[in-house]
Amino acid sequence: MDGMMDTFRPISTQTTSQRTLKSSITCVGTALHTGTRVRLTLLPAPAGSGIVFRRADLGIDIPARFDAVSDTRLCTQLAAPGHPEARVCTVEHLMAALAASGVDNVIAAVDGPEVPVFDGSAEPFLFLIDCAGTTAQAAPRRVIDVLRTVRVESGEAYAELRPGAGALDLAVSIDFPARIIGRQALTLRADEHAIRAELAAARTFAMRQEIEAMQAAGLALGGSLKNAIVVDGDTVMNPEGLRFADEFVRHKMLDAIGDLFLAGTLNARFVAHRTGHALNNRLLRALFSDANAWRFAEDSTRYAMTAQAA
Repeated sequence: MDGMMDTFRPISTQTTSQRTLKSSITCVGTALHTGTRVRLTLLPAPAGSGIVFRRADLGIDIPARFDAVSDTRLCTQLAAPGHPEARVCTVEHLMAALAASGVDNVIAAVDGPEVPVFDGSAEPFLFLIDCAGTTAQAAPRRVIDVLRTVRVESGEAYAELRPGAGALDLAVSIDFPARIIGRQALTLRADEHAIRAELAAARTFAMRQEIEAMQAAGLALGGSLKNAIVVDGDTVMNPEGLRFADEFVRHKMLDAIGDLFLAGTLNARFVAHRTGHALNNRLLRALFSDANAWRFAEDSTRYAMTAQAA
């Protein structure tokens, strides 16, 4: 019980210790795109090492960093610097769960090119982290202050990072032609309680015709009504229905938290409309390409982010 209670800590940009897992934990699940079985093991990691995806079948480590993102179609994919063949995709839900749990350092070992999709949400990953427990480390957490607004656009879609108020705040809106989705908006402070209660259970979603096209192209072979919301016209095909009336925008916000955590802990306000993985990554690259738009919080340790931003 003491270990479980120690896991529940709010995300804060104030001076706190870095955290890792107390113990390793392993699970097996289905890969969304290949439909194969994937083994995932989360392991403790030293302070300052960050989050690392390990291709156990290749013996290659892939840093979970915004500048290691190699593809953003359908999901966020990372590739090892100098080894583009070593890839791992669909990392965003696990990244969101790690952000919610305040985990700074972990090795996520997978025996294939995808993270298991489970039910299409972050809730199963939170369960794994809770079972493993977390523990403080003898190093301060890295915090990045956004100093001025950075914006990227793509047609009607846009994403911004603005100066924050001591945490990561998000305001996300979406607009889809399907009436069952329509226009939805949500504003939230991304502390652990809010992510767990309001976002973690929100599942990924797709239009039926999109899934049929992807499967015809050899993608989404593991997709089903068990791991995604499927919309057909104005109907949700999942027999259990929605978990939230606005589950669609909640999942978009969950994805954004996972994508943004590829930069580490941000003190910022994220404002976005019709954003996705590509725009989220472009936003981080725009932020770190402008040395005047960000800084490390005064009492944070620089570690390797300087190299990432170079």
